[in-house]
Amino acid sequence: MAQVPATPKPRRALIRAAAATLGPRWTYEKLATQWSEQEALERRAHARLGPAEEPAVVFLIPLVGRHHVDDWCKIEERLADTVESFRRQSNNCWHAVICGQDRPERIRFDEQVRFLPFTKPFVGNDKWAKLETLFRALPDLGVASGYAMPFDADDMLAPGAVAEMARRKQRGGYLVTRGWVMDAQSHEVGLCTPQTLLHPGRKAFWKMCGSCAAFRFDFSQDRRDAEYLAAVTSHEHRMFPYLAALAGRRLTPMQQEAVLYVVNHGENFGKRRGRVDFKTRYVKRFPVTDPGTLARIEAEFPMA
Repeated sequence: MAQVPATPKPRRALIRAAAATLGPRWTYEKLATQWSEQEALERRAHARLGPAEEPAVVFLIPLVGRHHVDDWCKIEERLADTVESFRRQSNNCWHAVICGQDRPERIRFDEQVRFLPFTKPFVGNDKWAKLETLFRALPDLGVASGYAMPFDADDMLAPGAVAEMARRKQRGGYLVTRGWVMDAQSHEVGLCTPQTLLHPGRKAFWKMCGSCAAFRFDFSQDRRDAEYLAAVTSHEHRMFPYLAALAGRRLTPMQQEAVLYVVNHGENFGKRRGRVDFKTRYVKRFPVTDPGTLARIEAEFPMA
């Protein structure tokens, strides 16, 4: 499965307006919609969720195959940093599942960190096929309710992120609007935050990086949440807030810089798509220069 094209913005506005005024069933039956939108409308019609009680956070990581990269050791090194950022969480109520063709040797697998083999024959970029595999396996992990967060294998989570999600218990899930992007070559760090009149040109983190949304699920009510999440994550991440809102599960902005996005390290997925340069330019345009902030970032995101 390839990445599914995004719905054009005017069409998104029409579908959301129809769902809000005429109802999800009418919208489902009368308007031409994508698989993800159909699943979101089904959730809106049938699966209203209350606050999450003692939620767990599940990180779902599609790992690139060894045959697609030039330096597998670098891939394992970045993944080890990612997993270590989970293990440094102040709240230990999390799980991580890594899906790929090759089981990484540098990762310590246990009850919290598991490996899901990807055995489907596939030609080309298989990231979204792995995400679908991960989300369809979610009901069998033994976690009945919580938040599921697709996470790239070279990003890092701030140590208080799981604690915030568990404490606030948001009905729909969370959106990372503030975060860091680091150029691995220059070691410069930029701040991603929503654009304002005082800060034109800024970008919200969720517009830059796919490790940006934690979606609410509850399999004690309906296992079809897995189908919905597989459909949502078949798109690029800029579709996540729209689809969550269409499902009646609006994503709530997190209150911290929750993720560090590392670019320009030589094996970024974006490099294979020719989409890294604008991110390195962003870092240079909006660099973090305050020594205290840089020291905090270095303390929160130690890298190998």
